[in-house]
Amino acid sequence: MEAKNLNATIWVAKPEELDDNDRLLMDTAIEATGRSYAPYSMFNVGAAVRLDNGVILPGCNQENAAFGVTICAERTALFAAGTQYPKAKVEAIAIAARNADGLLDEPIPPCGSCRQAMVETEKRSGQKMRILLYGRKCVYIVDGIATLLPLTFSDEQL
Repeated sequence: MEAKNLNATIWVAKPEELDDNDRLLMDTAIEATGRSYAPYSMFNVGAAVRLDNGVILPGCNQENAAFGVTICAERTALFAAGTQYPKAKVEAIAIAARNADGLLDEPIPPCGSCRQAMVETEKRSGQKMRILLYGRKCVYIVDGIATLLPLTFSDEQL
């Protein structure tokens, strides 16, 4: 038996260190937390994607009493991009969350379903997307979904 080490590099920045483009994307995600529908968890998540044509699309989580039909903010934004701009490539996605106490201090990572949707989005576009995870204390900056999901499931396994 042999061990396989999977390394991940994640950049950590203060929110004020983001450039203007990333700041606008992050602000859009933060704003989207206010449009979230989360009456059960009270955990409001917002996301925003920036396309290669410059368009920024927000998304937010939408809960349902039948929890299986709840959809996360990340997939809401990614699917809106795919629906409205099917030929555009997603350059970046920003994710922010708040609870009853306000915006979270630490960055919130995407769930497994959203990570898998990001895999498919990158595959469709043929390029990595920049992932920004917001926290009031810091922002994680990730270069592509393989960093967050190193052993991806894709059509190569089918």
